Amino acid sequence: MTDAVRRAPERSDTGPNAPMSEENPWPLRVVSKKIGDWIARLGEVWTEGQITEISHRGRTAYLTLRDPSAEVSMRVVDFTGAAASADPPLRDGAQVVVRAQVQWWDKNGSLSLHLREIRQVGLGELLARLERLKKLLAAEGLFAAERKQPLPFLPYRIGLITGRASDAMRDVLKNARARLPAADFEIREVAVQGPRAVTEVCAALAELDADPDIEVIVIARGGGSMEDLLPFSDETLCRAVADAATPVVSAIGHEPDTPLLDYVADWRASTPTEAGKQVVPDLAEEQRGLNISRTRLRQALNALLTREEDALAAMRARPVLARPQSMLEPRAEAVAHLVHRMRTRVETRLERSVDDLEHLRARLRSLSPQSTLDRGYAIVLDADTGAILRDAADAGERIRVRLAAGSLRAAVTEKEEG
Repeated sequence: MTDAVRRAPERSDTGPNAPMSEENPWPLRVVSKKIGDWIARLGEVWTEGQITEISHRGRTAYLTLRDPSAEVSMRVVDFTGAAASADPPLRDGAQVVVRAQVQWWDKNGSLSLHLREIRQVGLGELLARLERLKKLLAAEGLFAAERKQPLPFLPYRIGLITGRASDAMRDVLKNARARLPAADFEIREVAVQGPRAVTEVCAALAELDADPDIEVIVIARGGGSMEDLLPFSDETLCRAVADAATPVVSAIGHEPDTPLLDYVADWRASTPTEAGKQVVPDLAEEQRGLNISRTRLRQALNALLTREEDALAAMRARPVLARPQSMLEPRAEAVAHLVHRMRTRVETRLERSVDDLEHLRARLRSLSPQSTLDRGYAIVLDADTGAILRDAADAGERIRVRLAAGSLRAAVTEKEEG
C-alpha cells in the first residue's frame, strides 16, 4: 500500500456515550437511536388534519393525515382498532382530531404517529370554528367594503379557477361567451375539494394574480355539502384572496352556500352561472343601450335645432330686423333737431360776441392816444431816449414830435417853463 492511501483511524470506543468527532463519528445506528430517544420525549400529541388515504392490513389501519393549508402530511398507524370502530366510518377528506404517540422507526429512519384515539370533527364544531374565524377576519378588516376593488367593465383577459372538467367551468364559460363572444379566459383546473384543494387553489390564484394581462379572477365551484365546501372557508385561502392585487369573484355553490371566501372576495356571485353574467358586459344589451342613447341624442339635437330656428325666425320677424332703417329714422330726426338747435345757439352766441367786440373796440378807440392825436394834439418825445416829455426842463437839444399822421424832428432853441 502506498503512502497516498490513508489508513482509517482506529476507534477505541464507538458506543452511544462515546465522544463524537471527525475522527470518531457515531455509527448510523447510534444516530438513529438518539433521534428516536429525542422524539420519544415528545410523548403523546393532539393534532388535526384531513384524511387523504385509508388502508387496512389485517387489524392494522394505515392513514395519511394532511394539513389542508400546507404541503405537510404524516403517516398514522393504528394498532388499536380505533379507526375501524369510528362512527360514522372514516373516509377520504374527513376532518379528524387524533391523539397519537410519535414514533421513530430506526431501521429505515421513518417517522409516524401511532394512533391512540381518533374522532371526527362534528358539524357543530366546524360551524363554531368557522364563526370564530369569520369574526377574526372581520375584525382585521378583510370583509370591509372600502377595501374591495371594482370589477373592470370590459376585462382584457379573465382568470378562471375551477374544478377539472366541471359543470361550474362550463356554466361560467357558456354564460360569459353568450353575453360577450370575444371573452378571453385563462383557465386553471384544480382540486376544489379534499386535502389538496386549498394548496392548488392558492397556487393557481398566485399564478393568475402575477399575470399582468389578467384583469379579474373567478373562483368557481358547483354545489356540495358543507364538508365539500370547507376549503373555501380556509384561512390561508381567504388571506390569499384578500392580498390579491387583481379583483376576485367568488362563485361557490348555490345561493344558500356562503363560505368565508364570499365575504373576502371583491364580488360575490350566487352561482357560477351568475359569475359568467357579472364578469363581462352583455354585448347585445350594450348595443341596445347605444342605439337608445343615439336615438335620444339625435332627438335632442333636432329639438335644439328646431328651437333655435324658431327663435331666429321670430327675431327676423321683428321690425327692427325686418326694416332696420326704421330704428334710425327717429334718431336721425332727433339728431337734425339737435344740430339745428346747436347752430342757432352758436349763431346767437357769435352775434352777441360781435356786438360785444364792437362795443369794446369803440371804447378802446375812445381811450386810445390815437384819438387824442386825431383831435389835433401831439406827443413830444426825447429824440435820443424816445421817452415822452412832460416837462420842458427835461427836453434835450433834439426832440421828436408825433402827430396824428406822421412825426417831426426838431431842434430846441428855447425852453419856456410854465
